[in-house]
Amino acid sequence: MDYNTQRKKLALPEYGRSIHKMVDWVTTIADRDERNKQIRAVIAVMGNMNPHLRDVNDFKHKLWDHVHIMSDFKIDIDSPFPIPTKESFNTPIHIIPYASSPIRIRHYGRNIQQMIEIIAQSKDSEIKEKSLIMLANHMKKSYVTWNKETVSDDIIFRDIEYLSGGRIRMPENIKLSPAYNLNTSTTMPSTTKSNGGSSGKKVKKKK
Repeated sequence: MDYNTQRKKLALPEYGRSIHKMVDWVTTIADRDERNKQIRAVIAVMGNMNPHLRDVNDFKHKLWDHVHIMSDFKIDIDSPFPIPTKESFNTPIHIIPYASSPIRIRHYGRNIQQMIEIIAQSKDSEIKEKSLIMLANHMKKSYVTWNKETVSDDIIFRDIEYLSGGRIRMPENIKLSPAYNLNTSTTMPSTTKSNGGSSGKKVKKKK
């Protein structure tokens, strides 16, 4: 029994083993003109696998590069595009560093935490106060979205003090916007009384 696990590993499995065998066979052709002729036929078959892309110039370039990859860069052909090298496909992976510091209060997120740190380091008292009010209102909106409940200003002020490591204390005279003004999904308190679906107004009966 001949299993795929016992066969040669496919460089580009999306093309299947038949295409890889075609490329391997073309690589062995001694006559250069015949080799160029046959590889163009193979590339035409590869293009038919994605007919909506075969006339796009960038896609053609990719097909020629794939031929070189499948031949392990051993095929000698006249390509209409620059011939790639194995080194050009073995560039080192650049690892994107992730923030290692934990999110102290998850429903606010890391950005709020970083913004509080920037405000805490600010020296301009006027800008600092205005920024704090805007940020506190945004935190109140985030809190209501997360908890689906009303929240007092004191809770937001306490969280700001906690996230700033005690460096920021909100002035006592600061009042944040009501929750229903910050989040449209929160129902506004009703100011009218209802009675069986009526508006509360008395309707005079006709005599």
